[in-house]
Amino acid sequence: MLREMCKSKIHAATVTESNINYTGSIAIDKTLMQATDILHYERVQVLNINNGTRVETYVIEGEPGSGTICLNGAAARWAVPGDKVIIISYCLIDDDKARNWKPKIVLMDEKNKIKEVLSDPHS
Repeated sequence: MLREMCKSKIHAATVTESNINYTGSIAIDKTLMQATDILHYERVQVLNINNGTRVETYVIEGEPGSGTICLNGAAARWAVPGDKVIIISYCLIDDDKARNWKPKIVLMDEKNKIKEVLSDPHS
């Protein structure tokens, strides 16, 4: 059996832009993508802490070190600049390995810089 597990999470990032006219996706600072092992075109779920909404989209690379979190296309309707979001990627893992799985969790500061990386958020 395979289980769908949280692979990584960017916690409490601040939306920097929204662009309704772009063809879709969320642009994320490439540095944050690397820290959380999220790939270009990978599917993610975006949870808006300010209004409680959730949306699924795919990731495109933002400028490294820029702090960019930009919702594009239809996803731009779900958040406005200044909103806090949680961005989660998932993976499928064999049941035996899933029982000891530890996602990569990155806590963000107010300027979308990495404040802390948690390899096991429950330890």
